[in-house]
Amino acid sequence: MKKYIYILVCLPFMAWSQQVLKGHIYEANQTNKNYPLVGANVYWLNTEIGAVTDLDGSFSIPYQSNYKNLIISYVGYKTDTLKIKSSKDLKHWLKPTSSLDEVAITARNKSTFASYLKAENVMTMSSDELLKSACCNLCESFETNPSIDVNFADAITGTRQIKMLGLNSPYILTAIESVPTVRGAAQIYGLSFVPGTWVESIQVTKGTGTVINGFESIAGQINAKLQKPVEDSKLFLNLYGAANGRLELNTHLNTKVSDKLYTGLYLHGNLRNQKFDNNNDSFLDVPLAEQINIMNRWQYVDLEKGIVSFLNVRILNDEKQTGQVNFSPDSDRFSTTYWGSEIDTKRLDVSGKFSYANQDITHRNFDAQANFSTHNQQSYFGQNIYNINHNSLYSRAIYSSILSNTMHKFKTGINFSLDHYDEITGIYSNTSNYEREENSIGAFFEYNYDNLGAFNLTAGIRVDNSNLLGVFVTPRLNVRYTPWSRGSLKASLGRGKRSANIFAENQNMFASSRSINIVNSNGNIYGLDPEIAWNYGLSFMQGFNLFGRTADVVFDFYKTDFKNQVVVDWENPNQISFYNLNGTSYANSFQTEFNYNVLRGLDLRLAYKYYDVKTTYTSGKLEKPLTPKHRLFANTAYKTKVKSNGAQWKFDATYNWLGEQRSPSTTVNPELYQLPDYTPTVATVNAQITKVFSKAFEVYAGAENITNTRIQNPILGADNPFGDYFDTTLVYGPIFGSSYYLGLRYRLN
Repeated sequence: MKKYIYILVCLPFMAWSQQVLKGHIYEANQTNKNYPLVGANVYWLNTEIGAVTDLDGSFSIPYQSNYKNLIISYVGYKTDTLKIKSSKDLKHWLKPTSSLDEVAITARNKSTFASYLKAENVMTMSSDELLKSACCNLCESFETNPSIDVNFADAITGTRQIKMLGLNSPYILTAIESVPTVRGAAQIYGLSFVPGTWVESIQVTKGTGTVINGFESIAGQINAKLQKPVEDSKLFLNLYGAANGRLELNTHLNTKVSDKLYTGLYLHGNLRNQKFDNNNDSFLDVPLAEQINIMNRWQYVDLEKGIVSFLNVRILNDEKQTGQVNFSPDSDRFSTTYWGSEIDTKRLDVSGKFSYANQDITHRNFDAQANFSTHNQQSYFGQNIYNINHNSLYSRAIYSSILSNTMHKFKTGINFSLDHYDEITGIYSNTSNYEREENSIGAFFEYNYDNLGAFNLTAGIRVDNSNLLGVFVTPRLNVRYTPWSRGSLKASLGRGKRSANIFAENQNMFASSRSINIVNSNGNIYGLDPEIAWNYGLSFMQGFNLFGRTADVVFDFYKTDFKNQVVVDWENPNQISFYNLNGTSYANSFQTEFNYNVLRGLDLRLAYKYYDVKTTYTSGKLEKPLTPKHRLFANTAYKTKVKSNGAQWKFDATYNWLGEQRSPSTTVNPELYQLPDYTPTVATVNAQITKVFSKAFEVYAGAENITNTRIQNPILGADNPFGDYFDTTLVYGPIFGSSYYLGLRYRLN
């Protein structure tokens, strides 16, 4: 062990010392705007030293005085050779070739794209993609992405749940600014606590992904980057109103404090105070809700010294009331007159990030991050109580550099996390307390080889020591091979390990008459052992021209194989059981996707997805309930040509079809409270139209669930909510029906 620690500590200092040339590559156009070229190749003539431009078109490449000719190339653009005499920062504009001019512009305008060059299977969603729908919060931002499934978690709270590769959100590591955030107490509602307008871009990684972000990811990783005060509008205003009673206001105020210091104040508020019961089951179709969300973000930038740092402070207050229409918290709380629920959450987040890029020695970067959050939720569901207080501390330091040249890169570092949970659950007159503290310290090393051609490899390993999980190793590998032009074959494998927060992750169970049964195995988390799984994946992407327009097709297959799992067993309608896996549990996911630029400004995205997800329960090996085997997806987006004043029309429509889903067993219930073995299929259509009047002002209108698809009886036993057969968790589709909305956006740059 000492030998490996010595290597981790000493390896960063073995990097080759030399000067560095930095710059940005843009597209040459007639609009006088700097459109960055992502993935352009930059390399020195007659050497193997090169780099690839990032999302903002930036690059960094080693420089020596004997390097004279810099080659810049990009598919669809004229290759340029530049004479370089010094390491002074460079800006260069590539000209599109005449035959591929329109193709290049279309690629530039893609709001969602996957990289051919990275070893990881990463899809990036820009802010333009988020504006295709109402996107009130981070969870709703995935409505136009076929890789993420979005559905309602239950029939009363209005909470939406995401899935990836057939697995629920707890198996997805969700980070904000690369810090794991939507976890623990925030697992169910945390995505709704991040307003969509605050998000600059989202990176979705299939498979376990990088070891840098931790050991918990199993199905994938989601990282949301927030708007930066230095780049965001001085004033941004978004007003939104929907027919389902939701009103929302978002305001961004950004200012320059000094030449190097910027700050932004981000305000979000939403309100729903109208009661709706369109299916006449006496329960609210959507909850009454109020949320106030405030973030103050500071950014310090000193490019001469290579320093960029952030400080964020965020406070949140979120209140929900749901249940029967006539329920009044003041008079009916914990009574049997009317069934009702309140969920009140208060949260504080404080985070900081410091980044240093050595200006004299190429590719030597240092990043340090720290985050503290306190999350307090007080809630009850009928006569069931669930309160949780979760304090979390997370810190991480990363050093990155190169070995000999830019084909060999590495990142190494350490991280520390501390979580303290205090939970109270039970009937209001008889509660139990569950308290635990979980801490871990880990070291990681990740190596990347990129020959700027056909092969790219990222191999990572981390060692963690946890007070509850013990000492364990997490290996992960991602490989990309390009067999021919515009083809990209990727493979991945990795291991994940996590603690299952059985109450926080399954809060919908409290809104039922089920009793809770924990089959103790003498483990350290609720008496249960940690979850361990391996994920294996293959992905192939091929780009091509079809009738003179760009297109690509993607085939993905991923398998998650659980070595241990905390099984959530819903098969007894009177009970929910938690126990460790005794048998096999796996999730197979196949997806094919076709993207096509049909006409200038018109993009089409089609996808088909197949799931095979099975777990061994005490009653046998069964399909995972409420998980469709088949899913069809279609999205079309059209933009008119931008006029000189910025005016433009935008149109977007999304179709989702879900195949039948297995219902948990209800055969022991009386016939009145039994469900069919499989649900009906579900089809929904969402659409939005945006009129951009100028660079500063736009209005949008849209509709969700235009087909007015609704579950007829979403709540089992709604006629007797305090009886033995009451259950709000058996939801497979929309509840509210069609909803229409209108909004406006104003920017002052």
